[in-house]
Amino acid sequence: MSAHAVWSLIQAERLSDWADKIGAMSLDAYDGRIEPFCHQVHEVRPHQGQIDTAARFRELLEGSEIIRREKSHVQDPYSFRCIPQVHGASKDTIRYVKSVIETEINSATDNPTVFPDEDLIVSAGNFHGQPIAIPIDMLTLALSELSNISERRIYKLIAGQRGLPNFLVAKPGLNSGFMIPQYTAASIVSQSKGLCMPASADSIPSSQGQEDHVSMGANGATKLVRVVENTERVLAIELLNAAQALEFRRPLRSSWAIEKIFAGFRKAVPFVEDDTYMHPLIEKSIEFIR
Repeated sequence: MSAHAVWSLIQAERLSDWADKIGAMSLDAYDGRIEPFCHQVHEVRPHQGQIDTAARFRELLEGSEIIRREKSHVQDPYSFRCIPQVHGASKDTIRYVKSVIETEINSATDNPTVFPDEDLIVSAGNFHGQPIAIPIDMLTLALSELSNISERRIYKLIAGQRGLPNFLVAKPGLNSGFMIPQYTAASIVSQSKGLCMPASADSIPSSQGQEDHVSMGANGATKLVRVVENTERVLAIELLNAAQALEFRRPLRSSWAIEKIFAGFRKAVPFVEDDTYMHPLIEKSIEFIR
């Protein structure tokens, strides 16, 4: 359980960072508004993750020609407007789970517990997984939500809104452009939602009833790994869509930070001029964010 949790936390911090960078590119490509990220909004509801996310987006989009141009729309959909609240809640959860797992991996978790200085041997319960089983389930949900809101932004980018072409291809054809990557993201997110059922809510007695309450945390840990991998794939698909959409805003430029990510991405994944088979591009996008 601890080993899976440590690996997943390392990936969670990386994917949380990517969620912000990719979300910022999507926001600009969708011609979104920066006002929901102003610091005053988040000072009056001061959850740290929310504050941090809004500040990160202001930093990422500083200097964008697209973000500062006059908008005809008053509000953006929740998947853009509420990024600080959603990404921020995941950040707060990651931070909490990290603190728990750091305590766990520096603790004695065997049984019995031996205290040589006191000449004491105690048969107790430090082997029980509950202290980390519940946080593991929480981290699974936090990562699943990053992919959940990401897929909604993917959908908006292909919906033919705000001057973007339907399915993000100028020359549509047999493969329906970026429709299929959105299908893929939707199916992955749906699977992750099923994997969010908390394993720690379950317990089956064993050992003739001596072991009558267990954490089921190992099941939670293996589910968590699957959701980490799912979330990575969905974010990669969003990046594929966001970069494609950004090109339809030319000659306007995004911020220096976003254009730097975009330029690096284009060295690995090309602009899709003609409708094509998308799976190889999704795989290249996953490799890029790794």
